[in-house]
Amino acid sequence: MSGTEHGTPEHGTPEHGTPEHGPEESPEHRPEQTPDRPPGLLDLLRPRTTLGQLAGGLLCVLLGFAVVTQVRSTQRDTTFATARQDELVGILSDLSQRSERLRGDLRDLEGTKAELERDVQGGTALEEARRRATTYGLLAGTLPAEGPGIELLIGDPRRAVRSINLLDTLQELRDAGAEVIQINEVRAGVNTYFLDAAAGVEADGRILRPPYRFLAIGDPHTMTTAVNIPGGVVRTLQNAGASVTVTQRAKLTVSAVRSE
Repeated sequence: MSGTEHGTPEHGTPEHGTPEHGPEESPEHRPEQTPDRPPGLLDLLRPRTTLGQLAGGLLCVLLGFAVVTQVRSTQRDTTFATARQDELVGILSDLSQRSERLRGDLRDLEGTKAELERDVQGGTALEEARRRATTYGLLAGTLPAEGPGIELLIGDPRRAVRSINLLDTLQELRDAGAEVIQINEVRAGVNTYFLDAAAGVEADGRILRPPYRFLAIGDPHTMTTAVNIPGGVVRTLQNAGASVTVTQRAKLTVSAVRSE
């Protein structure tokens, strides 16, 4: 046989199983190797940080914080449970003393309140009596009054206005909330009446001559609306030939008073 049959295997395979190498790399592309360590050992020892490691570290920090917080809370909650008997007795005694002081302060305040009530009781009763007297005087017409209201002026050139017309006007103003009313120089009261007379209209025994002037203290807007409603006193007076003027006033003075 020739040397080819006993020497080199087919396809140019090297003897003794030596690995086949590709093209030889240039020096600049070869990785640096530490002479004292096998290749790749430096890469294995070099620390590497990954996203998973960061997430794990953060989770450990949060878990540690939660554990510390829970431990501290448990320690606070178990303060009384772990206290000695003499400490609990002292705490209970302190609370009892505070409660007693508060009860004493409450008794003092109640006593002061009672004294003040006794001191002002006479003055309060007197003030209430004065207030009631003023209210009754205004309602009875024995006291003058001031306040907002309206002035209603009725002109009667034809002498067509009758006592019933003035009575309707008075009632309409009362129904609209008028508290105090004066007609010319007559203070209206709960028993005011009107009568037809040759010289004009008689009110509570006094002759009223036109123009008839009503002064009414109360809510100006409400009374103005009431007398001007369709079919109301203003329209009735106008149909009778009278002239009617309604003026709202921020302040009216009713000076006429009743003697009774």
